[in-house]
Amino acid sequence: MRTVIITGAGQGLGRAHALAFAATGHHVVLNDLSPDRLDAVATECVGGKVTVAPGDIADWSFAAELVQTAIRASGRLDALVNNAGLARDRMTTNVTEDEWDSVIRVNLKGHFAPLRHASAYWKGLAKSGTPVAARIVNTTSGAGLMGSVGQVSYSAAKAAVAAMTQVAAVELARYGITVNAIAPSARTPMTEDVFADAMRAPESGFDAMAPENVSPLVVWLASEEAGFVTGRVFEVSGGTVSVADGWQHGPAADVGRRWDPNELGPVVRDLLARTPEPAAVYGA
Repeated sequence: MRTVIITGAGQGLGRAHALAFAATGHHVVLNDLSPDRLDAVATECVGGKVTVAPGDIADWSFAAELVQTAIRASGRLDALVNNAGLARDRMTTNVTEDEWDSVIRVNLKGHFAPLRHASAYWKGLAKSGTPVAARIVNTTSGAGLMGSVGQVSYSAAKAAVAAMTQVAAVELARYGITVNAIAPSARTPMTEDVFADAMRAPESGFDAMAPENVSPLVVWLASEEAGFVTGRVFEVSGGTVSVADGWQHGPAADVGRRWDPNELGPVVRDLLARTPEPAAVYGA
């Protein structure tokens, strides 16, 4: 039985992930700020073992203790699903310092803190000669990949999660740890007010915005079979899974010396003419 930590497991995508992992026989260690929400989700989990661990995932000490909670409960830790997040939607000129700090803290530090402590545990195992098949699945967003009008703080945090995923994947590969990310589209408490009409469940047929559609990919990425995939970001919505391809080196111009600012107008125009248009920012 593989053991997986799921943050933000009290509702939305985290709840869906918890049910999916439990249904496939995992030991799920569920984290959320709300003990009541966690207890409710725990009663819904069928097929696996459940441990609840309420607390602030962006607290460095608690994140370390969460890893130890999983290890004490099952004697092992195999996967970490970083799902906890929040949004404080504002146009750039209206964002407050507290809103910026809270979004960056929960979405970015709340990903890195458990990743840091879980990966250190797995590194220790690997260096002691114990085989490791560990998996980390982060949660970025289309807002982090393309940007989203009215979500400058959330977009910044989620873009950082994608970059962190790429760096950690390279650094941790030698220890048997893979690091990937998903950019999901689903109806959750965070999105239902903003996209109420688009995300309303249909009266019949396939509900493409159900959070449960995202979880199968997360379960697979956390499996031993997925050991050949790392440093990747997957967009997932309804029945569609795609690979998001990030920044690439584009056309270049080399003058062989320092540029004069007055020369660069035509050069930049030529470079842009030879470069594909970037994907549109959501809401633009």
